[in-house]
Amino acid sequence: MAGERPVVLRNGTVLTMDSAKKVLAGHDVLVVDDRIAAIGPALDVPEGTEEIDASRGIVMPGMIDTHRHMWQTAMRGYGADWTLTQYFVWYYLEWGKIFRPDDVHAGNLLAAAEALDAGVTTTVDWSHGLQTTDHARAALDALRAVPGRFVLAYGNIQDSPAAWTAKPEFLDFVRRNITDDDMLGFQLAFDVTGDPSFPEKPAFEVARELGVAVTTHAGVWGATNDDGIKLMYDNGFMTPRSIYVHAATLSADSYHRIAATGGSISVSTESEQSAGQGYPPTWAIRAHGIPVSLSMDTSVWWSGDLFSAMRTTLGADRAREHMAAHARNDTVTHSSLRAEHVVEWATLGGAKALGRDDLGSIEVGKKADVVLLRNENSPAMFPVLNPYGHVAFQAQRSDVDTVIVDGRIVKRDHRLVGVDLHRIRGEVEKTVDYLRGQLGEEAWEKGMNPDIPTAKVLDNPYTYTDYRGDTRTSV
Repeated sequence: MAGERPVVLRNGTVLTMDSAKKVLAGHDVLVVDDRIAAIGPALDVPEGTEEIDASRGIVMPGMIDTHRHMWQTAMRGYGADWTLTQYFVWYYLEWGKIFRPDDVHAGNLLAAAEALDAGVTTTVDWSHGLQTTDHARAALDALRAVPGRFVLAYGNIQDSPAAWTAKPEFLDFVRRNITDDDMLGFQLAFDVTGDPSFPEKPAFEVARELGVAVTTHAGVWGATNDDGIKLMYDNGFMTPRSIYVHAATLSADSYHRIAATGGSISVSTESEQSAGQGYPPTWAIRAHGIPVSLSMDTSVWWSGDLFSAMRTTLGADRAREHMAAHARNDTVTHSSLRAEHVVEWATLGGAKALGRDDLGSIEVGKKADVVLLRNENSPAMFPVLNPYGHVAFQAQRSDVDTVIVDGRIVKRDHRLVGVDLHRIRGEVEKTVDYLRGQLGEEAWEKGMNPDIPTAKVLDNPYTYTDYRGDTRTSV
């Protein structure tokens, strides 16, 4: 995967995301093989180095998404008006079970391509549609076909965690396919219901035997709660590698347990504020000192880029801070959550959650996962006065000019390199046609257009006069 020749990004504004959070104006970043080799103004570079103009642009670490259901991406936007209940019914109870390995492959291909396009260089595929190892192989093949960095988080919503992790074919899949590949990580993905008998315990034991982390949807209203956190804690399964997704309805006691055991929380603000898992919890997480990463959840509902994640996270956190102050008849004079914080969560926060100290910042010796934001044709990309604020509030996926993963250019001049979108489109169209045929037109339309609850219009006390009958004129 390493680049065939060195690459230098010239004269950009570099967001290092290092421990000092240095912002370096007019600096170059040199990439040699798979590493960042040098950072500085007007660098001398090896002969044959490819030069990329980064002036009037922002150079930042590749972003990291710690929770995305990639297999669902072929149904992009289908569930735009769903609630979490409708999502559960459609995927868990009714139609998720009809997805074939080919459909998982198509969704993963599309998701992987759109992640790179948006400057997300590492994505956790929270792959809970792996009903069989054939589905798992299809998911894996798709990830390997796209030149990004991925983590396969293996899950199966159609079976219990204890059952599918005990199957010989699952263990054989892991033995044959999961190696020390730098470009492909591995996790187990399942939820803990809070049943006092702790039926998920055998799955945690398998994860421990395999030496892999568990990622789990925690603190989801009506689905997972404090009881699940307590079971994990009491049985010794909360570790620094544990990633708790959403964590929006947990008690202070559960947050204390997560903080004490070194775990991190993946916040999906677009999801939490729309689907109903609970209010996006960054305000509570910050109070407990828990590390944060960002994620997009699923494109069946929301956008597939971390610019939206940063923007909505700032908005949700600040809205709550203002509302809490107003309830005290007070006002907020200084925002607690800053733009630089969410940029850090989208980059270094994800790296720390995945235990990748070689990712997430632009420092000499680190892996060369680098993004250049630059768009000479966009009036929104100048002037760049506050680089953190620009990334969080102004930039979008169309401003991603260059993406480098492991030293290899995978997007150049706003176009993906080494990704066959025509082929991906063909696979996705076949999946959509198949699913639509399986559901039938009536069920397909009903699934996409759920009923709208009847809303009662409040009585208006000011309707005792008829302004339309007022014959007065004004001069």
